[in-house]
Amino acid sequence: MKDELFSTPFAKQFEFDEEVASVFDDMAARSIPYYTESLRLCADFVLQALCPNTWVYDLGCSTGNFLLELAGKLDNNKVNLVGVDNSSAMIERAGLKASAYGKRIDFICQDFLNFDIHNACAVVANYTMQFVRPMQRSLLAERIFQGLNSGGIFIMSEKMTTQDKVLDKQMIERYYLYKKEQGYTQNEIVSKREALENVLVPYSLQENIQMLQNSGFESVEVLFKWVNFGTLIARKT
Repeated sequence: MKDELFSTPFAKQFEFDEEVASVFDDMAARSIPYYTESLRLCADFVLQALCPNTWVYDLGCSTGNFLLELAGKLDNNKVNLVGVDNSSAMIERAGLKASAYGKRIDFICQDFLNFDIHNACAVVANYTMQFVRPMQRSLLAERIFQGLNSGGIFIMSEKMTTQDKVLDKQMIERYYLYKKEQGYTQNEIVSKREALENVLVPYSLQENIQMLQNSGFESVEVLFKWVNFGTLIARKT
């Protein structure tokens, strides 16, 4: 379904409810630069970290796009795939898609802040951490580190700020131009920005790297970057 959620005045804060879930796939494809390509890139690196009888967790899995991408590249069922999201509407759609594609993926409706992460070869959080309050964000990163096996990886994709205020403004303007190129109107762009205010709290690239290092990750690298969007990969050595 086409995302026209913000074509009329939006009278509440943004939340991942039934309304958003119904248009999420279109929203993600048109709002996140190189969304499909970044999922493929993440899947390629997760594939290299897989170990038999371990787990891959997708935190804030939404409609299951990443795990479906990964499942399509697996040649066996020796790894357990788990998607966690606190939106029942998202989980329902993820389950239906997995069933339609014949993929064995467990989708769990639960707050991932309280979810037990254990025996993990990989944890992924695509455009998820930015919705977690800063104090809880650091604690979550530490729990992810503890739940990973040695050699395991954590991949996180985020919208990011820039410490240089002039460049930050220019990057935001370029992103808005990108959204216009995808068919969003100026009113839709402004309406969504207002709905996300104080809900999506982005860190800078440097702040994200520092958070991961403080959580125990010694190896942190930029996997992908486009203007104010980026993907980081951290390995538990």
